[in-house]
Amino acid sequence: MWINTLRWEACDNAGMSKHTLIDATKAESLMIGEAVQASTAGIVSRTLLQSPELRVVLFTFAEGQELTPHTSRRRALVQIVEGSCEFYFAEAWHTLEAGAFLHMPPDHLHAVKASFGTFTMLLTLGSEPALIPLSKPSGTIQLS
Repeated sequence: MWINTLRWEACDNAGMSKHTLIDATKAESLMIGEAVQASTAGIVSRTLLQSPELRVVLFTFAEGQELTPHTSRRRALVQIVEGSCEFYFAEAWHTLEAGAFLHMPPDHLHAVKASFGTFTMLLTLGSEPALIPLSKPSGTIQLS
């Protein structure tokens, strides 16, 4: 059964809550494991960070939950934090386990299923700005 529960990719920033766990105007850290919230029969999403350049969302899927095939206008990075899932990308289903990192370019068809129990993933959506040449830094900074 396909459940189409999220349509954030269609609206990007329109109408989204401004509440995030990290303030986009400050440098701060967060323990991802402490931000995880789960439901026994659904998908829980929490926006960790949102700015004009990117959006970072933590998802926890209960076993059996899935998102239907969809695309996003934005570049997407997926990191599997806990558990494992089936992820449809590159025209096939793949099993992704904790530690897996997935890149999808804009408009790439994908879907996800929690087939093996509860799992948590971190989704980072980037903006697609015009290509700007990188300038050489004027000085060096040494971090120790």
